[in-house]
Parts: sequence; structure tokens; C-alpha cells
Amino acid sequence: MKLRETDGQPGTALAPASPSSVSRSPATVYLASLAPGSRRAMRQALRVVAMELTGYELDIREVPWHEVRYEHAQALRSRLAERYAPASANKILAALRGVLKEAWRLGLMDAESYRRAVDIQPVRGERVSVGREVTVGEAAAILEACRHHGGANGARDAAAFALLYGGGLRRAEVVSLELGDFEPSETRLIVRGKGRKERSVYLDEGSEAALVEWLRHRGDAPGPLICRVYRGGRIVHRPLTDSSLYRAIDRRRKEAKVAPFTPHDLRRSFGGDLLDAGADLATVQRLMGHSSPQTTAGYDRRGERSKRQAVKLRHTPFRPAS
Repeated sequence: MKLRETDGQPGTALAPASPSSVSRSPATVYLASLAPGSRRAMRQALRVVAMELTGYELDIREVPWHEVRYEHAQALRSRLAERYAPASANKILAALRGVLKEAWRLGLMDAESYRRAVDIQPVRGERVSVGREVTVGEAAAILEACRHHGGANGARDAAAFALLYGGGLRRAEVVSLELGDFEPSETRLIVRGKGRKERSVYLDEGSEAALVEWLRHRGDAPGPLICRVYRGGRIVHRPLTDSSLYRAIDRRRKEAKVAPFTPHDLRRSFGGDLLDAGADLATVQRLMGHSSPQTTAGYDRRGERSKRQAVKLRHTPFRPAS
């Protein structure tokens, strides 16, 4: 297949000029190897790569991944560095590396071409953290909104919020929990996070109480810990999707008249509060399921507080006009 020039100019494709089907899709194999909670994000990352490489809005299964070479990957890296935050750019590059590895494993790409194509440096740099902290007062207002709603639906939403805010879990982790993952005697949850890694998360008193209250409604039937509640309080032991969990929490937020936040802001608040309280970085890293301590360090608010205090030590001699 003829490849387009990799001139790197905006609006130009970086690799194959037209779609090509392969009998075995490296993208499908790669996504199947991921934990369910990671698939949606990496599928979206591959869509970005597909558009940049081909110039078409292709199904990622139709992209001729085996034809990607070093010059295409390097041009893609440069374009991503211009358009995305470093963390987002590197996530997209990680998805590309994963697919190319599967192309090599499937025998669609020779080892030397694969090795060269993935030999690209990560995008460097830092960005100011986005998002916001959710305060204790806001959390109390949301839990009160759940209590005011009452019934199984309100109890379920309070428990889900407590797992996000008081346990620091990801949305996908909450909806993946099974009843047997909660150990009441230890106030412990066994959480299956990214990369199919398991970790123990311990609940504080308030989060445990919210979960126990929900379990009084849910009962002890096997199945998802946080499950569906239909009209009239009818409980069905089927899992929520992470999107439906987000909608439920956002509905309670609106009822509580709390400013908008994302589910990840609850996780950010969990990590920041623990670090503020003096918990060591390694412990918080294990509780949050981060692979790297650098990721956990991004939740540390103490550096920003120190900077705010430091500038108060000096004075700029400006006098406003009278």
C-alpha cells in the first residue's frame, strides 16, 4: 500500500492513505487484553491515532497497523505533543505501542519494524492539575440529599458516593465490585483495578456506615455490590455501568445544590485529604492503586500551599493612584 508523506502538517495523514482490512485485528486483540475499565479510554485513544495516521474516521479494526513505521510514530508523537497535555499524549502513544506489539505477535509485522516503530520517547512536560477538590461540607450535603430521597435508591447512591469519596475508587472499580469483595469484619474491600491488579481498600466509619445501610436494602444475594434499583425500590442484582453511576451521583449533586465536579474529583479529594492529614505517599499510592508514586504525588496539595505562603514573605512596593 502506498503511504502518504509524513510532513507533519495539520490536516494531513501520517501513514496509510486508504483503509485496509486485515484478517486479524491487532486493535481487537489489544483491547481484549485490557481490564474492562481501561478499554473505553484506550479505544478512544486508538480512534485518535487512527484519524492522525490515515486521515479517515476509520473503525480501528480496519487500520493497517502493521504498516506503521518509525517515521509515522515519530510524526504522530510530534503532533500529539502540540495538541495534548503530556499525560494524554503519552496515554495515546501507549495505546499505539500496545497495538503494534499485538501486530508483531500476530505475525503481521516483523520484529525489526516493530522495535523501531515503538522506539519513540514519551512526551515531556507538566501541566497544572485540573479539576477541583470536593469539600467535607459538600460531601455532607450530597449524602444528606441521598438520605432525604430515602429508600433503596437513596441508600444505593449514598453507598456509591461513599466508595468514590471515602474509598478513592475509580468509577469502573465501583461498578465491578461483587458482594463478596466486602469484608465487614475488616471494613475492607478487595478492589480490582487497572491491569487486573488487586488491592485492599479500608473504609472509614462514615463510608462503612453508608455501605452497611445499603446492604440492609440489597440483601445477601450474590452479585454486584452496587446494583440496579428500579421504580418502587425494586432491586435487581445486575451491575450499573460507570456512566449510569456518574448520572446517579450527579443527580444527587444537583439536589444538594453543590457546584459541578467529576467522579475523578472525588478520587482527587481522597488522595489530597490523606496527604494533608500526614499519610505517607507510599501508603496513599497503594490505597489508590497507582503504579507510579509520581501519579500519586500529583494529588499532593501541600506544594501549592507552600508556594502561596512563600510569596507572602516578600512585598512589591506598589501604591494605587489616589
